[in-house]
Amino acid sequence: MGRVLRALIWKSGPRGAMPGIVFAAGREREPVMGLGKKAKNKAKVIKGRTKKHAGKATGNKRLKTEGKADVVTGNLKNAGEKVKDAFKR
Repeated sequence: MGRVLRALIWKSGPRGAMPGIVFAAGREREPVMGLGKKAKNKAKVIKGRTKKHAGKATGNKRLKTEGKADVVTGNLKNAGEKVKDAFKR
């Protein structure tokens, strides 16, 4: 299979200008990991850290445990997305 020429272009979308990859045949490919999923997972990690520290400060074990669970969940989802991206490439 021959080499595929790629060019970075800026396309205009509902959220403003976004980079996209255009192949020589004119097919367009989206960035691999969606920015929305990445932000959502990171927000879950931050929310978990906040809960964990709030539980620690107030002595609330349930809140502290929920925070730890949210941190682990967010990190695992992020890792899963990275693995999925590795197989897509």
